[in-house]
Amino acid sequence: MNQSLLVLDGVSKRYGGQPVIDGLGFEVGAGEALGIIGPNGAGKTTLFNIIAGDVRPDAGRVSFAGRDITGWSPARLCRAGIGRSYQIPHPFAGMTVFENVLVGATCGAGLAESAGHAVAIRCLQRTGLLRQANTLAGSLPLLDRKRLELARALATGPKLLLLDEIAGGLTEHEVRELIGIVKDIRSEGVTLIWIEHIVHALMAVVDRLLAVSVGRLLTQGRPADVMASPQVREVYMGVEAG
Repeated sequence: MNQSLLVLDGVSKRYGGQPVIDGLGFEVGAGEALGIIGPNGAGKTTLFNIIAGDVRPDAGRVSFAGRDITGWSPARLCRAGIGRSYQIPHPFAGMTVFENVLVGATCGAGLAESAGHAVAIRCLQRTGLLRQANTLAGSLPLLDRKRLELARALATGPKLLLLDEIAGGLTEHEVRELIGIVKDIRSEGVTLIWIEHIVHALMAVVDRLLAVSVGRLLTQGRPADVMASPQVREVYMGVEAG
């Protein structure tokens, strides 16, 4: 693994006394693509919310690029280089596609408007949305909303990009298109953490898989090894270990 970009050490979060994240710890190397799998309720989105600053952990520490970022605000973390997409796209529906991405560049990355324009155009090109630049975001079909989530996150200039079930709800052809976009992003040196239920999408991109259940680490390693693990087959896929 390359030098660690993100380190979680003993991170925990409870809601109503129930552990959602329970002493979780792992590292992500700079330039790595890490996939995270687990059943519904495993704490995956809460994990992203902690990394991105939307939720403060009850215990443990999160470090990014050598700095303790535990409890930093989402805006500060965005400026530091952590971008994210959401499982359910949240575009500014009354704004154009271009304006949505420009918000990421100016408000997220803090760029001046002239520099933000150039970044927004480049991000639309990278995600295949340039032709829809003047389309109202609220009128986009699902695949293009997913593309817009990516473009807006990329416009913040992330060193680390968190992808939360970005392939969910897409057709097989659309998933393949999305995989191509994610591969291109990864080839530019952006570190990725991708939560996804469509496992073959992860297998096409990531270097390593991490499996979680009830907020705890089940196993991690090469994608094929993790998917063959009896623990993962039992907990994640409902196949009893024999």
